[in-house]
Amino acid sequence: MPNILLIEDEPSLGLIVKDSLESRGFAVQLAADGEAGLRLFRQQCPDMVVADVMMPKLDGFSLAEQIRRENAAVPILFLTARSQPADVVRGFELGGNDYLKKPFSMDELIVRIKAQLSRPPAAVPAPAGPLAIGRYQFDHPKQKLRFGAHEETLTNREAELLKRLYDQRNRVLERSVVLRDLWGDDSFFNGRSLDVFITRLRRCLKEDPQVQIVNVRGIGYKLIW
Repeated sequence: MPNILLIEDEPSLGLIVKDSLESRGFAVQLAADGEAGLRLFRQQCPDMVVADVMMPKLDGFSLAEQIRRENAAVPILFLTARSQPADVVRGFELGGNDYLKKPFSMDELIVRIKAQLSRPPAAVPAPAGPLAIGRYQFDHPKQKLRFGAHEETLTNREAELLKRLYDQRNRVLERSVVLRDLWGDDSFFNGRSLDVFITRLRRCLKEDPQVQIVNVRGIGYKLIW
C-alpha cells in the first residue's frame, strides 16, 4: 500500500483529499503545516509527498528544498492556487516532480500520483569523479559546475537536465523524453519551462565557447564540444 504524506493547511480540503486517497487504497499521513510535514517526513519515510505551497511555519517550496537535501528520489507534487509561470518554474527548480493547480479534481490528482509512483527509481551510480564538459568539471551528485577557480551550484532540476544532456552528448536529447522524465508530461506549459532551463544552462556554460547546447528544431537539444 503506497504511503502518501499530505501537507495541507486547509482542514476541510485536507480531510477530503485524505479520505478520497484512502478510499483508493493509499495510506495517508496528514499534516497541517510545513514544519509538521517535515517532522512526519523524517519519521515515516513516505513513498510520495503531496504539499500545498502557501502554508504557515514552513511554505511548500522551503519544505521541498529541505526534503531534497535529505532525499533526492521521493516524488513531490505541489498543490497550489498560485499559477504564475515563475512560481511553477521555482517549484521545479527546487526538485518538485509535478504541479497541480487548485481547484483540481480528485481523479486528476490520483492519476498524477499513480504516474509518479509507477516510475522506476533512478539507478544510484557508483561513486565517480566529476564529468568533463569541455573545460568544465561537472559534479552531478553535488550539483556543482566548475570552471577553473569558479564554482556554480546548480538546482536539482538543472543538474538532472545537464546530466541527461551529457549522457546523450553529440546526440539529440528529445524534448518529449526529457519532459516526461523530469516534468511529468510534455505539455506546452512544461515545454516553456524546459526552454527556460536550457537558457540557464547555456549561461552557466558560456565561458567555454566550444561547449554548446544546440537546438534541433522540432526534436530537442544536443550538447556538443
